[in-house]
Amino acid sequence: MANSPSLPERLKESDDDVFELIEDLERMIEDVENISVLLSWMSYDIVTLRANPEVGASMRHLEEAYRSCRASVCGSRQHKTEMDNCS
Repeated sequence: MANSPSLPERLKESDDDVFELIEDLERMIEDVENISVLLSWMSYDIVTLRANPEVGASMRHLEEAYRSCRASVCGSRQHKTEMDNCS
């Protein structure tokens, strides 16, 4: 028993382990929440596109309009790096 750690040392080690466990659990919960959000968006996209195929065409049209407007505001499409920096 002479080699065993004293009670305060064991409590400190125990507290460190608990805090590490809590941090790991919080990180895992955040990862699961992010996955849940992604799955929700994927489900929404699938249901929306299957329910109304015109939505996909509308989205493509909006993306093209956005790119055109952004190119007009930020410069030509040849200056892609500048466009990426444009806010």
